[in-house]
Amino acid sequence: MSYQKNDVLTVKIEDMGHDGEGIGKCEGYTLFVKDTVIGDLAEVKVIKAKKNYGYARLMRLIKPSEHRVEPICPVARPCGGCQLQMLDYAEQLRFKEKKIAENLQRIGGMTEIPMEPIVGMETPFRYRNKAQFPIGQDKNGKRITGFYAGRTHQIMENRNCYLGVEQNEEILNRVLTWMEENRVPAYNEETGKGLVRHVLIRFGFTTKEIMVCLVVNGKKLPAEEKLIGSLTELKGMTSISLSVNRERTNVIMGKEIHCLWGQSYITDYIGNVKYQISPLSFYQVNPAQTERLYGLALEYAGLTGNETVWDLYCGIGTISLFLAQKAKKVYGVEIVPEAIADAKNNAKINQIENAEFFVGKSEEILPSYYNQYAKDHPGEQAHADVIVVDPPRKGCEENLLHTMASMQPDRIVYVSCDSATLARDVKVLGELGYEVKKVRGVDQFPMTCHVETVVLLSKGEVDSKKIRVEFSLEDMDMSEFQDGATYTQIKDYVLEHSGLKVSNLYISQIKRKCGIEVGKNYNLPKSEDSRQPLCPPEKEKAIREAFKYFGMI
Repeated sequence: MSYQKNDVLTVKIEDMGHDGEGIGKCEGYTLFVKDTVIGDLAEVKVIKAKKNYGYARLMRLIKPSEHRVEPICPVARPCGGCQLQMLDYAEQLRFKEKKIAENLQRIGGMTEIPMEPIVGMETPFRYRNKAQFPIGQDKNGKRITGFYAGRTHQIMENRNCYLGVEQNEEILNRVLTWMEENRVPAYNEETGKGLVRHVLIRFGFTTKEIMVCLVVNGKKLPAEEKLIGSLTELKGMTSISLSVNRERTNVIMGKEIHCLWGQSYITDYIGNVKYQISPLSFYQVNPAQTERLYGLALEYAGLTGNETVWDLYCGIGTISLFLAQKAKKVYGVEIVPEAIADAKNNAKINQIENAEFFVGKSEEILPSYYNQYAKDHPGEQAHADVIVVDPPRKGCEENLLHTMASMQPDRIVYVSCDSATLARDVKVLGELGYEVKKVRGVDQFPMTCHVETVVLLSKGEVDSKKIRVEFSLEDMDMSEFQDGATYTQIKDYVLEHSGLKVSNLYISQIKRKCGIEVGKNYNLPKSEDSRQPLCPPEKEKAIREAFKYFGMI
């Protein structure tokens, strides 16, 4: 049976999709219906029809599900940010746990899944420590803020999001009042004119420190002192800054940040580890659940104090510093130079000396290290006791998974924000001899469809044939990955910003001039009387600019 657009049908919702839409069948024909939940009996209107499935709009509820609840937010349905707010929280947790299991079965090929109970929240609201509010105008020219309605760039006016902290509303009130009183124009996406684009707010749940950063289409603010005076009346205000973004883009933050008042950062804690958070820092938005998530990763890692651990995609070192409390040595890898600078600083302020960080792609650094170790230690292979990986939504590249398995860690802890790519990668690791021992979901984002998953994998009995090799990275030339950026990243930066091409030789020469460590045998002359070209002044200047950008000098 098939249907056509505009057909009106009665359908019982039996399941929910990965984006929170209800799924029902009508005489074998599958319909995806937004704003419905499992158990609803609904009248729906087909808006798009394919041969075997279609999409429909909810017209009315004939009989609501026993799991349906009234959203506490009055704009929950049109906003689209909370896809599951109309679903009872206990049922939300069951939905997410089922989502993880089904992906591991369907994509990962697992038949028996060692699932532990999902970690939910006692109070699943007011948990976000970060919010970004777009600024615009309504049809009457009034300055407004809120969130974009689902799949649009139309601002749904709302200053009181129930996922964010209560302080957000008063901050937004003051910013908009300042704009109205001083005739500060809101940015218009269509024309590219106007000034204020977004307001970023960060809040330290432990320290109660507040950061406000205005993203603007310009270099300065009119009546700046009035805005500062208003915001600094609020208890906990610690940092007020400006992010310059003059690009016609959907990217929110600009690269140029100016501190207008106070510090350029706020601080907060996860467990007993202190972090400095700048406007551009990546930092988990739900600190309560993050502590549980990292505690779970630490538990799965099974550290005794004697282990060497690699933490891949380490960000600002959040998991790395957690692990370093119980490990002998932790090596963190992250592609974003600013994040590594934050990680090193966070290690310093916590007096953690057994964590070392490298800038670069995990899928490049770990294989390079593995291959270099084999060259420097014939007959041996690099080994890690534990590898922790927390990749972006796309998961890990297959060459990285192969390198991880080749290093024969006793345990791999995989932290995932997408259980579909997790399942794909777990299947590859399974083929490489690693078994899934534990799986547990952590509800990092209540009221939404997203869920974090932590998986413990360990090697089978073939471990008995493994030769344990003790090593130190101090014995190896890892200079290409230390001190802020790889040689390739420096070359790319110089080419992009100055149009000049520079060699590894020139980079190493300027590193030495700046007092940056270079590998013992890196770019030395082949013989004592051989002559090497010296780096020209204009290229030296460009290389030094790159060093500054990557935080190396």
